[in-house]
Amino acid sequence: MNLTPADSTLSVAPNNRAASDRPASRNTDSPPKSDPNGQSTGVASVTLLINKLSEYLTPSDMKKVKEAYRFSDEMHLGQIRKSGEPYISHPIAVAEICADWKLDAQAIMAALLHDVMEDQDVTKEELIERFGAPVAALVDGLSKLDKIEFQSQIEAQAENFRKMLLAMARDVRVILVKLADRLHNMRTLDFMSPEKKRRIARETMEVYVPIAHRLGLNNIYRELQDLSFSHLYPVRYRTLSKAVKAARGNRREVVSKILDSVKTTLAATGIQAQVYGREKTLYGIYRKMRNKHLSFSQVLDVYGFRIVVDSFANCYVALGTLHALYKPMPGKFKDYIAIPKMNGYQSLHTTLIGPYGTPVEFQIRTQEMHRVAEAGVAAHWLYKDEEASLTDLQQRTHAWLQSLLDIQKQTGDSAEFLEHVKVDLFPDSVYVFTPKSQIIALPRGATVLDFAYTIHTDIGDQAIAAKINHEPAALRSELRNGDIVEITTAPSSRPSPNWLTFVRTGKARSAIRHHLRTVNLSESTELGKRLLAQALNAVHISPALPEPLTEKLLNESSAKSLDELYADIGVGKRMATLVARHIRGLIESESGMPLPDVDADIPGKLDPVTISGNEGVSVQLAPCCQPIPGDAIIGQLKRDQGISVHANDCDYAKRQRLKEPDRWIELIWGADLNRRFDCRLRVLVRNEKGVLARVAAEIGESDANITYVGMDDDKDTLMKLLRFTVQVEDRVHLARLMRNVRKIPGVTRILRERG
Repeated sequence: MNLTPADSTLSVAPNNRAASDRPASRNTDSPPKSDPNGQSTGVASVTLLINKLSEYLTPSDMKKVKEAYRFSDEMHLGQIRKSGEPYISHPIAVAEICADWKLDAQAIMAALLHDVMEDQDVTKEELIERFGAPVAALVDGLSKLDKIEFQSQIEAQAENFRKMLLAMARDVRVILVKLADRLHNMRTLDFMSPEKKRRIARETMEVYVPIAHRLGLNNIYRELQDLSFSHLYPVRYRTLSKAVKAARGNRREVVSKILDSVKTTLAATGIQAQVYGREKTLYGIYRKMRNKHLSFSQVLDVYGFRIVVDSFANCYVALGTLHALYKPMPGKFKDYIAIPKMNGYQSLHTTLIGPYGTPVEFQIRTQEMHRVAEAGVAAHWLYKDEEASLTDLQQRTHAWLQSLLDIQKQTGDSAEFLEHVKVDLFPDSVYVFTPKSQIIALPRGATVLDFAYTIHTDIGDQAIAAKINHEPAALRSELRNGDIVEITTAPSSRPSPNWLTFVRTGKARSAIRHHLRTVNLSESTELGKRLLAQALNAVHISPALPEPLTEKLLNESSAKSLDELYADIGVGKRMATLVARHIRGLIESESGMPLPDVDADIPGKLDPVTISGNEGVSVQLAPCCQPIPGDAIIGQLKRDQGISVHANDCDYAKRQRLKEPDRWIELIWGADLNRRFDCRLRVLVRNEKGVLARVAAEIGESDANITYVGMDDDKDTLMKLLRFTVQVEDRVHLARLMRNVRKIPGVTRILRERG
């Protein structure tokens, strides 16, 4: 049967036959049928899709698309959406959105088939046989992992995202079809339960909206934002919607006056241009009100216009013309043509003082820039092309997609991968320069260390110092637009767990965590072994596990070896107490009898773990309280950072123990401590000649090393507060030092600084 616009209206009957018995789709002019429950199944029309595709696809490609349509219609026969429409209407709508982007036949076929693997148990092999490997790969990348059991909904969602994003890195058409799928689902979300609406809307706002923005798909980005906003905050959405409609009439006079004067002025200059008003989205208004603490009237007092000219040079001519017409506001000009945004967006932005003293925002761009601004990477969609022939936008997109593969190689699990990727999807960017004037785009808030990892992982790993605008700067320094950044490296330098507290990009975070996991593997493995032995003893199980039990444990935990399991525990990725309870459950299921009851939740029943402070990066002394031997201590298991050692009376530790009690373990100091420990001191002295020298000399005489000295800058001429960081052996050594300093003439008080 040939499918043409004339015979493209279909009715869908209840699905009460096996797939192999289903007839091909039928042309019918009969009224819609009903399902057994009496619900109307409606009709689905493919006319609009066929008309759109016939504008740019060849007859042979059209034939393939029609075949995919017939197969999808057959597979979904009888399947009904929550709205009561036949399910095939959804794949058709997704394909129509893809057709608006002029995607090729393979992408359109994948859009029509995107749910057949997930909903109808069609195998990838079947799709390869019928439609070819490229189409099957696209559909596979779009299908969820429903057949795998996950420990939680969050883990399942993260793994589905990882699969989709990695498929996208190999072929960007995966995410284009997925965004079209999500857009249609959001448009028809009204038929879902309120809870499901909120969950899907939040997921859309957190993942799909940033991806659409990152790829420059601004039309989709704005619509997904507004749709998500309407389902997350329906009352706020309705209130704003009414207010905008009411305000629109009051603005008409000002808008008309600005439009007329701008068109007349540009025409007089000889510039051919399209000028039109630019409406703010409801979510854009809401976000501006919330972030900048503005009233509704303040946000709507700013008028927006877009000017599309015929050439690159005329963008700047039009800018000069506008600045002659209205006075520009200082500091409100941005040139995104010379330096495009990360997603390829190009325009000149300027804010002028218009009639009646109202601020007027203008965006000036060419027709080609406008096409890219609205459709992003879909304007020249990227697929298996020679890199030399790629546009600047495509090369940047290609580089970002490749970074996803780099993050995947260094990431331990799905949730961590998704966390890194979401960090990289910030809409705001800063643009900095290498010493050779190459422009590097980074997320807002990125640091020098993020810059180093963006250049190359090895440069990040070995970074020891930096210069910003030729001045020395710390690795944690935040970058600003236009900074020139230079990195100094040393082959012996290695990443520190502390770096994770200030880097912002996903690539930097994943590289640091990968290093901490691999280079310090032996330390983490040994620590994990001790932690698991402690947890097993607490539930009366010998740490020496029999081989059959070990194999079963590894199979169920997805670890390749016991050492990998120990290392995961050592870096805080797995909880020793939970692994011990899992082992206990395996023993009980094997024997068929329950073991004696134990209350493993009581910390007193767990033997403390002994530490020496020499374990390397797997054990870190917390900077907030700087514990030293002799202090009562407790350990916090931090993800991918091992144990952070705190003093028992540390305020931070007390607060965190209430939030995450399972991540805290008892610790004790070992007997052989052959190192020194940092400790902060505050010394109040009379402001007299030579007192600082006397205090420093006495600290040295007490066999302690000074690593920092500072003085509070206050106006008190009688007293001064000195601050020292000293290295001591233990509390006894510290007490002796403090006694000696207290005896110095001019010292009125000395105390240890905590917190």
